[in-house]
Amino acid sequence: MSETPEIPLPDVPLVTLANGVSVPQLGFGTYKVTEDVVDVVLSALRLGYRHIDTAQMYHNEAEVGEAWTSSGLDRDEVFLTSKLDNPNHEPDVARESFARTLRDLRTDHVDLFLIHWPLPMHYGGDFVTTWKVLEEFLGDGRARAIGVSNFEPHHLEPILEHADVVPMVNQVESHPFLPNRAVHDFDAEHGIVTEAWSPLARGRAPRDPVLVGIGEEVGATASQVALAWAVQRGDVIFPKSVTPARQQENLGVLDVRLTPAQVARVDALDEGEAGRTGSHPDTLDRL
Repeated sequence: MSETPEIPLPDVPLVTLANGVSVPQLGFGTYKVTEDVVDVVLSALRLGYRHIDTAQMYHNEAEVGEAWTSSGLDRDEVFLTSKLDNPNHEPDVARESFARTLRDLRTDHVDLFLIHWPLPMHYGGDFVTTWKVLEEFLGDGRARAIGVSNFEPHHLEPILEHADVVPMVNQVESHPFLPNRAVHDFDAEHGIVTEAWSPLARGRAPRDPVLVGIGEEVGATASQVALAWAVQRGDVIFPKSVTPARQQENLGVLDVRLTPAQVARVDALDEGEAGRTGSHPDTLDRL
């Protein structure tokens, strides 16, 4: 009896951070993945995802740790990202919670660690002190790269002024209806890689008639068009799905190429702030 052929692994592009660390541009997101987490993440790894994005806030780090260690992959084959939860910004609390993250993820280091939200109304609006703690994690090797999430340019400016290390990543909401161009431009000007969360606009993109129409032209789904647009503009993305078929579909974006005219049609979907699906970084107030 012949053996079942292995699924060929996708050739995922790499994005290089300022310190030389390479990030798989297409990753797997685990936000709100709270049931059957191990099986869901294992499915993604078996299909060829090698970048797993989690967070202390998601309460699934332990399951992500179990999944990657059960996968048979070596540690250096899996890029693990996690994020500092909102109640943990004070230095000693940040250190304790980071140590717990490493234990839960079953690793002695993460590949990328981020401050999850700026919380300008808390901690005296002090981003720099928390950032200095992340610099410690980078310095002792327990984080290969560090960055922020949901930071607007005016949140980043104090860090740029006082920090020893410029954030390597800024993970923000970004999709065709909220391209977040000002943040992207600021990030690019300062050598910061932009990662896009909610690249499918929380389920809106698959139903959009413009994206559906472009998909028909290129032989792709509307979701793949939205993801291809993000990849072509250089974003690191990590769409989430709990079903293997949809996980495979999202990997198919790597075979989709949009023409400049099609990119312009996606660009025209920009609604500015009206297109935002999540909280604004200036007003999110949740500890």
